[in-house]
Amino acid sequence: MRQYAFLRLLLAAFFLYFAWPLISQASSQLEMIFWGAWLVFFVLVFGANFATLLKMSEPPVMEQDYDNYRQTGV
Repeated sequence: MRQYAFLRLLLAAFFLYFAWPLISQASSQLEMIFWGAWLVFFVLVFGANFATLLKMSEPPVMEQDYDNYRQTGV
């Protein structure tokens, strides 16, 4: 389900679009720590979804396609 990874990339980019002007206005040490942690989390989310989009890693279990597997009744 590559469309889910693409939608998550768009959502992360949307959040970065709104956060970017506020990052440069950070004045205290606590604000800089918050925005640094936020950017690290953004890079992790963006990288994981980009890797899924490029098929470098397996998608989450809920999004994997099982169409090619034979279903057996138990």
